[in-house]
Amino acid sequence: MSGPKRSGGLRADYPAWLLRAALSIPSVSGQELPLAGFLAEQLDTLGFDAHVDEVGNVHGVIGPGGGPTVMLLGHIDTVPGQVPVCQVGDLLYGRGSVDAKGAFVTMICAAARSREVRVHVVGAVGEEVAGSRGARHVMATVPRPDAVVIGEPSGWDGVCLGYKGRIGLGYEMHQPPLHTSSPEPTAVERAAAFARDVQDYLRGLSAEQDPVAFGVAAGTLIRLCGDLASAEAFLTCRVPPGFDFAALERFARSRTHSRIWVDERVPGVTRTRSDPVVSQLRAAIAAQGARPAFKRKAGTSDMNTLDPWGVPMAAYGPGDAHLDHTTDEHIPISELYRAIDVLAVALPRLGRQLATTPSCPLEPALAGSAGSLPSDRSHPLEA
Repeated sequence: MSGPKRSGGLRADYPAWLLRAALSIPSVSGQELPLAGFLAEQLDTLGFDAHVDEVGNVHGVIGPGGGPTVMLLGHIDTVPGQVPVCQVGDLLYGRGSVDAKGAFVTMICAAARSREVRVHVVGAVGEEVAGSRGARHVMATVPRPDAVVIGEPSGWDGVCLGYKGRIGLGYEMHQPPLHTSSPEPTAVERAAAFARDVQDYLRGLSAEQDPVAFGVAAGTLIRLCGDLASAEAFLTCRVPPGFDFAALERFARSRTHSRIWVDERVPGVTRTRSDPVVSQLRAAIAAQGARPAFKRKAGTSDMNTLDPWGVPMAAYGPGDAHLDHTTDEHIPISELYRAIDVLAVALPRLGRQLATTPSCPLEPALAGSAGSLPSDRSHPLEA
């Protein structure tokens, strides 16, 4: 690989090379700086105005000023776990190939090709852990763009319109030790009962019982430990747009006098098919000869974090989200290239639409036609 450019454009092998190089640099949440530095160098070489900010996000800006700005924000951190980087035929394996380095490479390459619109590419840190530190820093320090594309796996021919919200609910209790013959519940039994009560409460909020259905709230017990005298439990709860977090907390506290705590309250988010970002991605996919698939996911993403901006927004990127966080994580190279083509076509069209449409902030968590869309089961455990 001698360089990214040839004859004024990207080398044909550059996207695959860039993704493989990015996969070869581990970037578990909290350890993203080496990858951010490498990506900043690549962005600079491609003609972006690039830098790494105070929290480790990598930024690149390209295209003419004076008009609309489209932000392409993906995340460069991954969950722990090694997936050896290798290519088998068309398939490139590696931790983060799907979630979500493949999407970020798509954004870089598409923006480098689409010089008609000003594009701000951001590789955010900390998306896989509670807090979304990178995206929150962007929202607090960067001027609001005119539209946002979130880099997450939707499949090259899919567009993600929404994500469930999340709240993490913890329980901790201590009591005098009991003999095992006592009829009183042990501490760990009380913790288990609390978890069941929360799960039953969430299930009772909807007649639909499928826990990954987009309109259904569901709690997953991910930690339970204890003994006769002390116990802890922790549930990750996935919730639809409009969920009443305060009511859940009131219910939880009504079930016990023990310590209850939450790690975050992330509202769910959804957009309609008429959203300008959705419309232009849909048209670009159709131009490639495919029928666009619209998805809503049971996990959360940085789309939830940036939703208060109230601008047109959707998530897009290559890869099968069912492979997120797995030991079999891989992406077809051919799908990476098709996604780059789609986004490169959509960006200038989106820029022109934004330039001719009066600015009108959207209401967060638009309901739109969400109720008629099938739920996507890709992210039941995504952070």
